[in-house]
Amino acid sequence: MLSLQFIREHPDLVRAGLAAKGADAPLDEILELDKRWRAVQAELEDQRRQRGLFQGEIGRQKDPVQRQAAIDATRGFSERIKQLEPEADALRARLDELLLQVPNVPHSSVPVGPDDSANVLVRTWGEPRSFDFTPKHHADLGEALGIIDFQRAVKISGTRFVVLRGAGARLSRALVSFMLDLHTVEHGYEEVAPPYLVRPSAMLGTGQLPKFGADMYRTEASDEEDALYLIPTAEVPVTNLHADEILEPGTLPLYLTAYSACFRREAGAAGRDTRGLIRVHQFDKVELVKVVAPETSYDELERLLANAETVLQRLELPYQVKLLCTGDMSFASAKTYDPEVWMPGLGRYVEISSCSNFEDFQARRMGLQFRPAPGERARYAHTLNGSGLAIGRTLAAVLENYQQADGSVLVPHALRPYMGGLDRISPP
Repeated sequence: MLSLQFIREHPDLVRAGLAAKGADAPLDEILELDKRWRAVQAELEDQRRQRGLFQGEIGRQKDPVQRQAAIDATRGFSERIKQLEPEADALRARLDELLLQVPNVPHSSVPVGPDDSANVLVRTWGEPRSFDFTPKHHADLGEALGIIDFQRAVKISGTRFVVLRGAGARLSRALVSFMLDLHTVEHGYEEVAPPYLVRPSAMLGTGQLPKFGADMYRTEASDEEDALYLIPTAEVPVTNLHADEILEPGTLPLYLTAYSACFRREAGAAGRDTRGLIRVHQFDKVELVKVVAPETSYDELERLLANAETVLQRLELPYQVKLLCTGDMSFASAKTYDPEVWMPGLGRYVEISSCSNFEDFQARRMGLQFRPAPGERARYAHTLNGSGLAIGRTLAAVLENYQQADGSVLVPHALRPYMGGLDRISPP
């Protein structure tokens, strides 16, 4: 979240950021409550100071009358303090609640625009393949090859679930292993195997709660604190690994990668991409997370993006990179790049990763700090994350880009060692 001091000192900047994101947040109420809270806090501190003075006077006074007067004054201050403390606590609690509703402010380099039509093309890589036949949608390819079973997935779980079988399941596993090996061996990330169920505090820390609670799967519990949420991305448990900690000097930067299943209701998504592997309720992903010093975070964002792009380059999948405009960014992000892979069966580019710098927005929510040097004051870290990559969408891109006229699909060279040397998936 944004710090109260930042909002207090830069209200116009925050207001402009809200407008640029097309967001609605109770900024005026926050500023008014802040004035009231500071006034109450100032009086409370003054009452405590004066009570302390008179308490000292009680011990020093020899005159009974003067001593009793000091006792009476101390009682008066104590009574006023009892009135002020709950008022100050209530104001602060309400402030903290409202601060969670304020999105991050976009970085100055982010283009201003209302929606994805204002996103900026940064670069393209690779040439889309020319087919001498009409390329098929990955769902049709997968079903014809017997490696994707939508019908039985619907039977056991409902719509927008998928069962991978045979070479399809193995291809998915190959993609996971390939990506983790690339990121750990060549890019220097530490692999993490996180839980798939997390406390509400972890979801709040990365910004999924309270705003996106309707999109999440939650266990039944009479008390919210006892509930657990299925993770929408490994970003949640991995970024929260060091919540409420002060990292010692020399700890940063942290580079972490994790494979996980991800679960989203996609309550607001309808219509487009509901067929196939693009938009489903359960999907696999390899996530990249960075915890870094503020001074380096934007250089780290470019490197994070390059790490995600390397996966696409090794798989020889044509792609483009978009810089998201203010109106297309997430609630918590300060700057985001989206690599988009070419899907010939769909005839367009599709988002396959989202690489973001959250600056200290998430770190403040989860209490993640670091100490730059021994004896120095702790500061909030900057957090970043990106998909490296989404497995289902990558599998779909492989099927569509490597399909052959006879209905078979070639296995990319980078994946063949993970497929036992299999170079082609053929129809049964």
